[in-house]
Amino acid sequence: MEAARHTTDIVLGIETSCDETAVAVYDGTRGLRAHALHSQAAMHAEYGGVVPELAARDHIGRIQPLLTAALDEAGLGIEDITALAYTAGPGLIGALLVGASFASGLAAALDLPLIPVHHLEGHLLAPMLEQDRPEFPFVALLVSGGHTLLVEVAGVGRYKILGETLDDAAGEAFDKTAKLLGLAYPGGPELAKLARQGHDGRFRFKRPMTDRPGLDFSFSGIKTAVATTLPAGADEQTRADLARAFEEAVTETLSIKCRRALQQTGHSRLVVAGGVGANRRLRERLAVETRANNWQLYFPQTQFCTDNAAMIAYAGWARLADAQPAASPILARARWPLSELAAPGQAA
Repeated sequence: MEAARHTTDIVLGIETSCDETAVAVYDGTRGLRAHALHSQAAMHAEYGGVVPELAARDHIGRIQPLLTAALDEAGLGIEDITALAYTAGPGLIGALLVGASFASGLAAALDLPLIPVHHLEGHLLAPMLEQDRPEFPFVALLVSGGHTLLVEVAGVGRYKILGETLDDAAGEAFDKTAKLLGLAYPGGPELAKLARQGHDGRFRFKRPMTDRPGLDFSFSGIKTAVATTLPAGADEQTRADLARAFEEAVTETLSIKCRRALQQTGHSRLVVAGGVGANRRLRERLAVETRANNWQLYFPQTQFCTDNAAMIAYAGWARLADAQPAASPILARARWPLSELAAPGQAA
């Protein structure tokens, strides 16, 4: 791959794009040396969703202890780090600025190069942290609370968007539907847990945009269908059956679109990344689909499906050619289209 020449570098990665504070160390020779993470889910549960100002404040207090923990786990001192990478966007701007400012200040103090990383690229490259890693090219399904994309990946920075959601992201639809069913935050995992108690076939919802050509998605209609079907005072079994039907509709839709993307591109490798990639039903369905077509399927470990700094450290290592002096203006972008990225060392 493009970054093989950077084997001697050790990159510190920092992630603060939303409600996880994370620090990791990636070694070009030995791979991932350490990762430390704090989730704010319990704090935001009281409000039923992420409160941006609270998220940013919590990052400030967590980041230094996590840095110490990551270095201790790696058995390294800060003087062993050769570059710093941080999530520059997309995400919550206040949260992003905490990580960006911390990384920039640390890089300036240590006179180290600084690498701003695109959060979605981190997810796309997360499977590279595994021993069984995919070779380029491949098709990636990036499916999370904020994004649902099908991407053709020819190499680091060489991305072509094949399809995307026209409304809610899949993870967003999971969370909103969970709220309709009276489930606690974060809703996606709770809905998946409830769905395991559901009966198959009692309810069935449409698989949106699968009856026409194309690779775009739409999930808001499934959420609306649950809302209109849910009876007042529904008992636990009815709620479980609705959760099962919703999960089946979303995961089958994702599977159908992945099959189309692989058929259209002619690729034989599928990577699934992002928080919804941890969903057991989706993993099972895609495993059946890929086996039936003699395709290869790759997932990151479940701990690297959700936001984490390990993927940021790796992406930073892969993009050392884009390193900037610490004195450069701090880059933090709440919105940052993946299409604006170029291969390492090339102007965007």
